[in-house]
Amino acid sequence: MSVLSFLDPAVRLAHAAVAALATVVPGAVAIVLFTLAVRAALHPLARSAARAERARLRLAPEVARLRERHAQDSGRLNRELLALHRAEGVGPFAGLLPALLQAPFFSVMYRLFTTAPGHLLDATLAGVPLAVHPTAARTPAQFAVFAVLEAALLALAWCNVRRAKEAALLGAPAKGATAKGAAAGPLRWLAFGTPLFALLLPLAGGLYLLTSTAWTAAERWYLHRPAAGGAGRPGAQAVGQPAR
Repeated sequence: MSVLSFLDPAVRLAHAAVAALATVVPGAVAIVLFTLAVRAALHPLARSAARAERARLRLAPEVARLRERHAQDSGRLNRELLALHRAEGVGPFAGLLPALLQAPFFSVMYRLFTTAPGHLLDATLAGVPLAVHPTAARTPAQFAVFAVLEAALLALAWCNVRRAKEAALLGAPAKGATAKGAAAGPLRWLAFGTPLFALLLPLAGGLYLLTSTAWTAAERWYLHRPAAGGAGRPGAQAVGQPAR
């Protein structure tokens, strides 16, 4: 029995919704539309996580000063950090809960589009069955579809790495920013794990990954876009204003 079998009821409900969509649009389009609908439903959680991230970046310089000032007294440091977060209305683990709440939804989506019951994976995209894996591609059409999918995922990964680098440069305190950027570098390159992971999935799973990754990139750009006068940049909010 799979460790994810407890998700089966949710997977069956999701499959029923996608199957209903597939009666009016092609199966591949149904996957895209269903993925977009789920991501739109999760958007409030993403907004909450973005607010927490902006608050964290806004407090980063003060946190760095406290760490330097109380480097030899961990007890005092913890008290000062807690007081700072309390004064600013920001929890020390802000942003963690929204991410945890999204995880079950992504698990259901992954399970649906890799082990879908019924005839969902019998549908095709450009003549390629959604159940076909990249390693099983044999015809020029199949190679072409998977090549386009991988190229799109690689382009999105590159955009995400660039954006993460820019965010790190904006949010890192001037002192120690180089070391912080060097430590964060390997984590940023994890974005390229998505195109590699897609090579292990059937076309339906890759299509879900592409749609979800594109949504994430667009969503993060929208939530972190610069506002007029730079008010939307990380760290531009006044330190005395609590995150809502």
